[in-house]
Amino acid sequence: MVADLPHILVVDDDDRLRELLRKYLSDNGFVVLTATDAQNARAKLKSLAFDLIILDLMMPGESGLDFATDFRKASDVPILMLTAMGETEDRIRGLEHGADDYLTKPFEPRELLLRVNNIFKRVSKPAEEDTGPRLVVMGAASFDLERGELSVDGKPVRLTTMEVQLLKVLSERPGVPFSRDELIERTAGGDSASNSGGRAVDVQVTRLRRKIETDPKLPRYLQTVRGKGYALMPD
Repeated sequence: MVADLPHILVVDDDDRLRELLRKYLSDNGFVVLTATDAQNARAKLKSLAFDLIILDLMMPGESGLDFATDFRKASDVPILMLTAMGETEDRIRGLEHGADDYLTKPFEPRELLLRVNNIFKRVSKPAEEDTGPRLVVMGAASFDLERGELSVDGKPVRLTTMEVQLLKVLSERPGVPFSRDELIERTAGGDSASNSGGRAVDVQVTRLRRKIETDPKLPRYLQTVRGKGYALMPD
């Protein structure tokens, strides 16, 4: 049934690309609606619930970054950001503004489909795989290693794909510092041969501290180990 299929909203001012994505994703089992700009997207969001937003970074009027920032204040729906700019700062800005993942134009449709499926795998909660929690406790916060879920004071806290991967790596060896290169290699952080991957790790650590720590500026649990990298120090 259509109602049971994941719903995706594609927001892009490029008519050709928007239609290509609509058709390709529809052919691969998704219900897809499109919007030409941020204002059009808001109108669609008022009347329908979506499971994922594919959002162009550069749009006339309100940019994708501004839209993502405003949207993230009220919703945890994942965002896959599209950008024609491959610069490190542009990708990092996308992550900082609430994007779960980013893809640089031009791209292969198959890569887009892989990224979409990976996002849905992360947000799904397969009950049949419930083998009992492996909890990492950090004060009021607890991280379930099996499910990749964070809660604070018993309430679920949204994590991006990279944040889940980062917490899993650090949680598997508590107290052991990981260098940025090690974290890049074991997560989806990027190319370890460039500085962009390291910057992306720093962005994720900063965001995680805001979600875990009582005082992110004086972290108790996700610590920086001088000259070595980052380490998780759970209770």
